[in-house]
Amino acid sequence: MPHLTVDDGIRLYYEEAGSGTPIVCVHEFAGDHRSYEPQLRYFARRYRIIAYNARGYPPSDVPAKAERYSQERARDDVRAVLDALGLPKAHVVGISMGSYAALHFGLAYPERALSLVLGGCGHGSTTDPAERQRFQEDAARTAATLEAGGMAGFAQSYGVNPTRVRFSRKDPRGWKEFADQLAQHSAVGSAMTLRNVQAKRPSLYELGDALAKLTLPVLIATGDEDWPCLEPALFLKRAIPSAALAVLPTTGHTLNIEEPGFFNLLCDEFFHQVESGRWTPRDAAAVTARSFGR
Repeated sequence: MPHLTVDDGIRLYYEEAGSGTPIVCVHEFAGDHRSYEPQLRYFARRYRIIAYNARGYPPSDVPAKAERYSQERARDDVRAVLDALGLPKAHVVGISMGSYAALHFGLAYPERALSLVLGGCGHGSTTDPAERQRFQEDAARTAATLEAGGMAGFAQSYGVNPTRVRFSRKDPRGWKEFADQLAQHSAVGSAMTLRNVQAKRPSLYELGDALAKLTLPVLIATGDEDWPCLEPALFLKRAIPSAALAVLPTTGHTLNIEEPGFFNLLCDEFFHQVESGRWTPRDAAAVTARSFGR
């Protein structure tokens, strides 16, 4: 099985398909490289597309020490994947936890990204300190549940949480595949990720100044039934001058597997515009609440 080694010695599993301009895919908390199978099959026709498992997700290494997990390490693991595969730049696609890593990668290493796709970005980001604390407490409680009971029961309950219930009803077969794959994850790695990446990462609202300076082409995508990410998606749209926002109807959090055709089409059009030099920052004249005149 193909692995690459990142800066602190952790081995990450990856798969790739196709040839051409590279796309690197970063998965969500409840997913892994298999979550990008619809994108691997579609984009391999014209691109070199890579999907890897984050640290803590077998067959990548599962470090047992908390200090081996953080938002900064997740960010730098994206760069390490590019380095190990000899890629000067790539389109970077992230879903949920992966979109946080992609965004932080773009902020820290903009010269290494052709573009960013941020899908389902924003869970846990809020301007309300009480809500922020509740998110962190939920992450800690879920981590303890994982350590005590393992992955199997967690996968069945987490798989039908409010942001995923639409998927389970819309596509029971696809949802079952997702839930079965989630049940195969490492309880230790998932608990470590919850405590040290999810719970400790900064809220998007703390990044306003940095986001305003981001000039990379950015596509923000969210499902309209992914309630924790709707307001953060609008915040990102307003904060990043080079960003566009797509909202997928009757869609929850796992948008790239819940609506793969729609998601692939959005990304394909986005990549084409970026590569043809047609993606431009928004016109400042359009930023107004007025319908007539200026």
